Amino acid sequence: MEKFKEQATAQLFEKGLITENQFEEIKTYRNLNLFSLNAELKLFLYLSVILFTSGIGILIYENIDSIGHIAILSLLLVVIVVCFYYCFKNSKGFQKQETTFDHPVVEYLVLAGNILTCIFIGYLQFQYKPFGEHYGLATLVPTIVSFFCAYYFDNRSVLTIAITGLAAYVGLSVTPQDIFNDSNNFYASQNLSYSAVMLGILLILWTIYSRRISLKTHFGLVFLTFALHIISIASISNLLSYDTLTWMIFALILAVSTYYFYKASYDYKAMSLYVFMIVYAYIGGNIFVFRIFENVDFSDMWTLFILLLPAYFVGSIIMFIKLIKNFHKEIEA
Repeated sequence: MEKFKEQATAQLFEKGLITENQFEEIKTYRNLNLFSLNAELKLFLYLSVILFTSGIGILIYENIDSIGHIAILSLLLVVIVVCFYYCFKNSKGFQKQETTFDHPVVEYLVLAGNILTCIFIGYLQFQYKPFGEHYGLATLVPTIVSFFCAYYFDNRSVLTIAITGLAAYVGLSVTPQDIFNDSNNFYASQNLSYSAVMLGILLILWTIYSRRISLKTHFGLVFLTFALHIISIASISNLLSYDTLTWMIFALILAVSTYYFYKASYDYKAMSLYVFMIVYAYIGGNIFVFRIFENVDFSDMWTLFILLLPAYFVGSIIMFIKLIKNFHKEIEA
């Protein structure tokens, strides 16, 4: 890597893009062998927030009878107020473009305050039911708070919490175990599957609208990532439906989704979108082919299928690697 950097610097000097003095200064700086701890420090800050909020949850769970509900809620409220007071005091206010803070601690205090707010509202609803039997409001309120914090403080981590809360409000499972479990609501209710697709479409439309008005355009990749997973998982789940019309509709939805995210991955130059798009398309494509030929009798050709199966999977892996390499070359060009 160092040799590559030296060659790149030498090429800049040879092309006259930097002066000889600048070239020597770059060499001198690199010879100091300095390295940044920024990523490591941010990782420790993130882990600190996760461990702190997890500790609060464990503390509540293990001492709920001895501490008392009012004391727990009061403690949570005090910590939340302190977090947000510091954040509002040191923030630059809402801005449409990407915002950076002078001190990285602010970003993680926003995350901590937001998580504690979700815990506070959830615990309040569980114990005192201020929203009555409308448990959806206990999900919607922290979701709205999370969206506000995400846009006001320009925080992607909080944005993921907000979108997850929105999905939970719609009724979607958020764990892989629930999504692919036979008892999951995707199988039990077609309405939920269509709701998942509609939620994914709304996330896409919001991303398009945000780009047009230049509102936090860097959030687009987060929205599209959620949309890709939600639409694709709902579609693949329903490809296994016994109803012919249902699985054909969702096969069409998956095909349209694959095409859109193929274009979006190049537009955003996002490797993650491209990789998951291929994975979902591959899984859905195989299921679709199986459904098409499920009533055809291939009993006389099983031996041939077994022989061709290893070659098929090896060829798929080679094609996958080739597609990734080509994508990387194209976005770097």
